[in-house]
Amino acid sequence: MKRTLPFLAASLCLVAPSLLQARIVKITITSRAPAFNSQSFGEVGQYEKIKGMASGEIDPKDRRNALITDIQFAPRNARGHVEYRANFTLVKPVDMGKSSGVLFYNIVNRGNHQGTSILHVAGDPGDGFLYKLGEAVLWSGWQGDLPLFTDGSDHEGIEVPIARNPDGSSITSPVWDRIMNATGNTQSLPGVVGRAPATLDANKAKLISEVAETPEGVKKGVVTIPASDWAFADCRATPFPGTPDPTRICLKNGFNSALLYEIVYTAKDPLVLGVGMAAMRDLVSFFRYTEKDDAGTANPLFHTIPNVIAMGESQSGRFGKAFLNLGFNEDENGKIVWDGFNARIAGMLGGFNIRFAKPGDMAEMYNPGADGPLWWDDYTDTVRDRPAWGILHRCKATNTCPKITETYGGPEYWYSHGTVGIAGTDGKQDIPLPDNVRRYYHPGTPHGGGRGGFALGTASKDPAVFATNPNPEKETDRALYIALVDWVVKNLAPPPSVYPRVTDGTLVTANSAAIGWPMIPNAPKPDGVVNPVLDYDYGPEFRYNDESGVITNVPPAIKHVIPTLAPKVDADGNEMGGVASLLQRVPLGTYAGWNPIPSGPLKGRQNSLVAGYIPFARTKAERLASGDPRLSIEERYPDAATYYSAAVKQANLLVQQRFLLPEDAVRLLNQMVTELEASGLFHR
Repeated sequence: MKRTLPFLAASLCLVAPSLLQARIVKITITSRAPAFNSQSFGEVGQYEKIKGMASGEIDPKDRRNALITDIQFAPRNARGHVEYRANFTLVKPVDMGKSSGVLFYNIVNRGNHQGTSILHVAGDPGDGFLYKLGEAVLWSGWQGDLPLFTDGSDHEGIEVPIARNPDGSSITSPVWDRIMNATGNTQSLPGVVGRAPATLDANKAKLISEVAETPEGVKKGVVTIPASDWAFADCRATPFPGTPDPTRICLKNGFNSALLYEIVYTAKDPLVLGVGMAAMRDLVSFFRYTEKDDAGTANPLFHTIPNVIAMGESQSGRFGKAFLNLGFNEDENGKIVWDGFNARIAGMLGGFNIRFAKPGDMAEMYNPGADGPLWWDDYTDTVRDRPAWGILHRCKATNTCPKITETYGGPEYWYSHGTVGIAGTDGKQDIPLPDNVRRYYHPGTPHGGGRGGFALGTASKDPAVFATNPNPEKETDRALYIALVDWVVKNLAPPPSVYPRVTDGTLVTANSAAIGWPMIPNAPKPDGVVNPVLDYDYGPEFRYNDESGVITNVPPAIKHVIPTLAPKVDADGNEMGGVASLLQRVPLGTYAGWNPIPSGPLKGRQNSLVAGYIPFARTKAERLASGDPRLSIEERYPDAATYYSAAVKQANLLVQQRFLLPEDAVRLLNQMVTELEASGLFHR
């Protein structure tokens, strides 16, 4: 699968390094060693692992940086620039002459070198998928509330400045936090890094409890807890009011795990979180274009990487969308940073350039992330009275948009608002995709995909919740990665987009009747499960289309509930309108893209990133006895040969459509034979 390194124009070699340099001023390499125990990867050979620290600075007056929230309050050096430092890890072929010419930039998720569908962590090559191709792989820190890591581990942090008033005094703003499943009398204050309380006086904050809350934000059983009954303190070793502690809350009578708690307080000294976007831009640009840093340290990739493909998964995919929305794919010299981008399982944006935001937050109540554009091309949001805008608005103006593949699974529709990016805020149309974007849906999968395999599995014993969903995304993602790189490197168009749409009736209102949910006994129903987009009033200092600025209304008022749609299902309850995995094409059960919370204040709502599974009955008699409307295994597949034959046909179809690599098809079919023989599923 190795690709040939494209010829670099000689003119590039003649450009002075200073003209190509992004604002990385110093690269400090802290370690350089053989990677993966000197394992060799086909024709590419061995890899090496380089870890280091990048020191950079940005001009706050440059139009490319001016959108960073609070940049005007960041400290400046003698040149009037704002400084930062970030960890990075680079894994590259020892012989770059055998490289593919592609730098794969893997945006870290909460600082971690997470294993992904196409890549394992930096210390584990998995089956060597990317390394056999000859890709160099780069990770770096961007999340401002995660400090620098100095232990040599595969984590990436960043040091961003703290914003302060010109006289040096603290900047303050109101913030909120929510606490669930709490027990004992002391709980940590969530997300306190970069948003410490300005005062520990409980009289200047507000703490409430509630019995329940609907997806639309309607609270039930609200009780305001008197300031005399709680404190910013630690009571684990000292009775109430405990030892003062800005990172914890102590409740005099203890927390009740059946309640949801919500606190509003004033925070001080915000981190300038948006600097992380500039740092990511500058580091990738450095490795792509620059010969050496200001001190003369050589760029180990110089002249070898004509193409950059970025991938963000979940939180990091949302960050990548925000990066593009704010125009950061143009470096300080006007050059493109990423040629391609895979926004994987990333339904919305997030709190990445907002004062006192928590970049690790997801799609819970009040959290920003669905307030800016969830669509790529310009679209006029008449429901929220916002002008035409899209994620690619700025990069189109500078001709720096990458080629994009966007992939979603079930929770990205049911939990993190992905369908609003498809059907708009009125839910009545399909927003056209621009020519440089392809979208693919993994129907009936959990967040990131399930474990795969061909075991029948067992049903949940709790009728309020499903069993764990095994439906995978891995094999489809690997094929789509090859398609994206071929699109960037060879200009070979990827497969057409495949996803549920309003116009073909596969994207509908999220309830049993509309989606066609079968009445499966002892199983939850989708009614009231979906997590809708809520139109928040964050106050006049918030810039909605930029998903940036300052939130002054805390907690924010809810102005509208935005229609949030869901995929239609077939007679088995399996979702339609996407690129179904081989497992779902020869199903052993219902693979639901959703799974409700079984109990507590949020009972019945979508359980964050979880999806569900209900196995088919083994026999017709078993099915009839339970009242299950879905055909049994016995009725579908009389024997193992019938099942295997159907799987071979579907695998060949997926390969032809470029949604499955031939080698993965062979592996899956061999795995199927082994697992079915071991399970005895067809030995009735």
